[in-house]
Amino acid sequence: QVQLVESGGGLVQAGGSLRLSCVASGRTFSGYTMGWSRQAPGKEREFVASISRNGGTTYYADTMKGRFTISRDNAKNTVYLQMNSLKPEDTAVYYCGLTFYSRSVYLADFGSWGQGTQVTVSS
Repeated sequence: QVQLVESGGGLVQAGGSLRLSCVASGRTFSGYTMGWSRQAPGKEREFVASISRNGGTTYYADTMKGRFTISRDNAKNTVYLQMNSLKPEDTAVYYCGLTFYSRSVYLADFGSWGQGTQVTVSS
């Protein structure tokens, strides 16, 4: 079973940047489509971005397009989320997950979510 561990969250001012990382255990990382989701206080978890097994295809929620970039390094079993031009409404716990589907933007398709990393954007 693959385990995922997120890191890189923190406190940043509006307009700033953060890069989140998610490291996967196991030797089958390259066999999964990877994704990021987030959950703000009092709100439902929402899809953020996903990336195909070889990194060639990416998907983003509309509110993240142009600001966030998902990438992966299969040699390091790691998926990244570069977040630029952060806004206070980006404050949330960010989670990474995986799916066997070749592409997906649906949270229900993903599993093995990590414990999350807190991102707080101050105004």
